[in-house]
Amino acid sequence: MSDRSSVNASSASRPVRRGHGHHGRNMMPGEKARDFKGTMRKLFAFMARFKGRLFVVFVFAIGSTLFNIIGPKVLSEATTALFDGATAKIAGTGSIDFTLIGSVLLTALALYALSGACSFVQGWLMSYISQKTCYDLRERIARKIDRISYGHFDKTSTGDTLSRITNDVDTLGHSLNQGIMQLITSVTTLLGVLVMMLSINVVMTLIALVMIPVSLALTLVIVKFSQKHFYAQQAMLGAINGQVEETFSGHAVVKAFGQENAAVEAFGQANEKLYESAWKAQFLSGLMPPIMAFVGNLGYVAVAISGAAFAVRGVITVGDIQAFVQYVKNFTQPVTQLAQVGNVLQQMAAAAERIFEFLDFPEEEPEQSALSAAEACCSVEFDHVCFGYDPEVPVIRDFSARVEEGQTVAIVGPTGAGKTTMVKLLMRFYDVQGGSIRLGGHDLREFTRADVRGQFAMVLQDTWLFSGSIRENIRYGRLDATDAEVEAAAKGACAHHFISTLPGGYDFAINEDASNISAGQRQLITIARALLADRRMLVLDEATSSVDTRTEQRIQRAMDALMEGRTSFVIAHRLSTIRQADLILVMREGDVVEQGTHDELLSLGGFYAELYNSQFEECKDEIEV
Repeated sequence: MSDRSSVNASSASRPVRRGHGHHGRNMMPGEKARDFKGTMRKLFAFMARFKGRLFVVFVFAIGSTLFNIIGPKVLSEATTALFDGATAKIAGTGSIDFTLIGSVLLTALALYALSGACSFVQGWLMSYISQKTCYDLRERIARKIDRISYGHFDKTSTGDTLSRITNDVDTLGHSLNQGIMQLITSVTTLLGVLVMMLSINVVMTLIALVMIPVSLALTLVIVKFSQKHFYAQQAMLGAINGQVEETFSGHAVVKAFGQENAAVEAFGQANEKLYESAWKAQFLSGLMPPIMAFVGNLGYVAVAISGAAFAVRGVITVGDIQAFVQYVKNFTQPVTQLAQVGNVLQQMAAAAERIFEFLDFPEEEPEQSALSAAEACCSVEFDHVCFGYDPEVPVIRDFSARVEEGQTVAIVGPTGAGKTTMVKLLMRFYDVQGGSIRLGGHDLREFTRADVRGQFAMVLQDTWLFSGSIRENIRYGRLDATDAEVEAAAKGACAHHFISTLPGGYDFAINEDASNISAGQRQLITIARALLADRRMLVLDEATSSVDTRTEQRIQRAMDALMEGRTSFVIAHRLSTIRQADLILVMREGDVVEQGTHDELLSLGGFYAELYNSQFEECKDEIEV
């Protein structure tokens, strides 16, 4: 991963696994954090360097709200002046003071202009803070991935990790920008409007406040009935997405087995359930605006009647009634927003909690070593190695073997015998729990993990390619390789011919899931990448499993040349491919039960001979059938 910075111009720096995908985890509506307060403390501690900007945002948000609140009170003076002037003109005792009205309108315009300017500044700053926070979190997660042990990703789905760096960070950024600003403006508006209403008339304010518990009660009733339908809608939406993805990704299989009607029927059933839950959820949630509007209108009527009574008695002016009605409207809005802000903040905390949970995962300890694996000889000794992914359930019980420098070692055995686990231990993806593995006479743990892995080139049965050109994928084995060296590696891997037939040749772009080239062609590209890397040691895990017999023979010759003088570990299931190995280790239930050359093991007539002969018996039976 240390080479990532040097390939920023290459799309090959973005690895995409070709194999079984994992669904990302989407944040469910209303999902809550387990530790809201603790998570919020962590979040604001992470954002501490923005505290100056956050203070400015806070000041400008309050300024924007206050200027907006003062506006109706100022406009009420114009309304009063207009009403009094019109009344005086009708009575013949005066006229409308347009100068005063013009002055009031200009003042109101200035206040609203200042409110808009403050809103612009705080919005711009908050957008910067929220997106810079997301940027920093993505950077932290990306660096964290390099420092977490390989074992963590064996226990965690790829989709979950992807969800944290995409869905959760995006949810946090959106909620941070929306939630913080709504919280500040709603609280400020609520308090400011309440003060302005009380300054106009206390009795009218109490009448208006009666509408709030009525609105909240109705809202809670609707939420109580609609929430279960929203959860059902989200669950069925996920089920339908899964069905669609599975059906389209396996479309050829569905067609081949004639299961189109079954697939359509299954989709129809899920779609029907989604329809039932969705229309109920949307209908119930759609009741909220008209109910709130109805309650609000009741409030306006009550305020208008009481205001008229007070105006007749000369307690308040007509302009005050107009301002008060506007304040009542402004008062119900922040109450509704605060209810929404609570949900937004909970979503933000839930997303932040998952992000910080990932950032708090244990890391591999920093390593320093005076030894260099590059200077050690490539002899490898396994000395009574013991290991288990769960220490209570050992996979490797007592493994001992010695591999001389330059030897080709084949590791064979039934599924679950520990073959791939042994290679993971060799490359220090895991450390042994008992015994030791020595490279050139030194315990592997005396070298850094990066140093050990830098000695190996790998070709796996499960091909890994990147979204980018074929040239970039091969060059990933050695980033400073020239085009000529890339093409030479492709020729050595028998890939040059098929690459030349593609549009654009080596510049042919592999798509996101590498479906525009065959499985065998993907295998050849990974072999070319290993050839180009030119490492001292090789790990080959069924490297020719996806190619035809003739190509396999050609690749085998190229591999023989590549393995010449190099210490190579070959995991094989087709035993016919490893007959020329210098040493064959036969594993069974975590132990080496036999070791020797192909001829030696056959002459023993033991477990290896049984495995080898069974393959040819199966082939013979198939031919006879």
